Order: sequence, then structure tokens, then C-alpha cells
Amino acid sequence: MIAIIPARGGSKRIPRKNIKDFLGKPIIAYAIETALRSGLFVEVMVSTDDQEIAAVAKRYGASVPFLRSPENSNDFAGTFEVIEEVVLEYAKLGRTFDEICCIYPCTPLLKTEYLLSAYRQLSENGYYSVYPVVAYSTPIQRALTVSDEKLTYIHPEHRFTRSQDLEKAYFDPGQFYWIKTDAVLRQKGIFTDNTGCIVMDELFLQDIDNETDWKLAELKYKLLKSE
Repeated sequence: MIAIIPARGGSKRIPRKNIKDFLGKPIIAYAIETALRSGLFVEVMVSTDDQEIAAVAKRYGASVPFLRSPENSNDFAGTFEVIEEVVLEYAKLGRTFDEICCIYPCTPLLKTEYLLSAYRQLSENGYYSVYPVVAYSTPIQRALTVSDEKLTYIHPEHRFTRSQDLEKAYFDPGQFYWIKTDAVLRQKGIFTDNTGCIVMDELFLQDIDNETDWKLAELKYKLLKSE
């Protein structure tokens, strides 16, 4: 098994985001260390187009056997395309992996227990891929929208439905994915017709898209460490 950490250099909203200091270490170091600590992988590699990111990744124990192509380094390259490229490049080196875990670089709150739990789902239940998911804290069936400056319900039929009578909904927090390599490459996507999940506690994740998100992630990290 291999862990792939995709970390391109061209972050727009937070410049140099993947190696920005997070409480004393480049943020990507946490993802690398979490993967290594799990004991699951024969290799933890970083897919990047950036020499500085590559150097940081190697310093914290990851391998960077090749750099990512320009085609998969722009704003439109998807995670599947990055994984596919990594698989093909390793094949040229005579190496194959039946199972892959893609871990995003800005996941300092991620616990190894979640990686292990998701891997058990993959190996024991025959899934092609496994996603971590988080429950929405409020029913999405009561979502509102603004149209012509007026507030309306997206699903007005549920305006008065009791919360406990509405189906629970979940979202992908963008932390990591486990995949069966052959099945996912065949279906050309990480989300397949045979995808399982584990449910995460939202305390152990924080979407980091701006400076406020960054500060919240640091506060959460300090809280978890204090406990």
C-alpha cells in the first residue's frame, strides 16, 4: 500500500499554503507524519510540481520519486488525474500498488485511527473506495436561498417537517480517500458505484481556504493537544 499526498505549488488563496508554518512545522508535515505513524504504508509519497515542497516533504520522511506533470499542476486538475499519473509513473519504475490512500496535505487534525478505520472498511467489505464523511449539523432539507433579493426555501415542502423526521445528510470533508487501484482506474473516478464510508467527528477536521480557517485549525489543534 502507498499513501499519496497531492501538494502542488500554485495555491492562490493562501500563498505557499502546503508548506506554510502551522504551529512550528510546515502544514504538510502533519499529513506525512500521520501516514507514517499509521504503519499502513510501504511508502508515503508526495506528488508535487514544486521543488521547495519536494525538499520539505523529503525532510519529514516522504519520498518524491518524480515531479508532477504541468498538465496535472493547474487549477483544473482533479485528484483522480493526479492519482492516475502517480500510478502510471510508478509502473514505469516496475512498482504497482493494489491499494492507495490519498491524503490531502492540509490535514493537521487528522487522526491515524480514521485512516485505520477506513482501511478496514475497504479490506473487509469489498468496496472500491472509502470516503470519510461528516454529518451536516442542521437538516439540509431546510436550506434557504436568495432569489431576486427575497429569501425562499429550496424545499418548501419540508418547512414544517420535524428535524428528527428528516433524513440525515453528509458531506465529504476533503481529508483522505482509500481506493482499490484497479477498480478506481477502471471507473475513472474515486467515487464509484461501490463506495463505502466512515463518519468523522467534525472536531478533527477544518477546511482551510483562508486565513480565518487557518486560525480556527490552529485553535482546534491546540484544544485537541490540551485534552
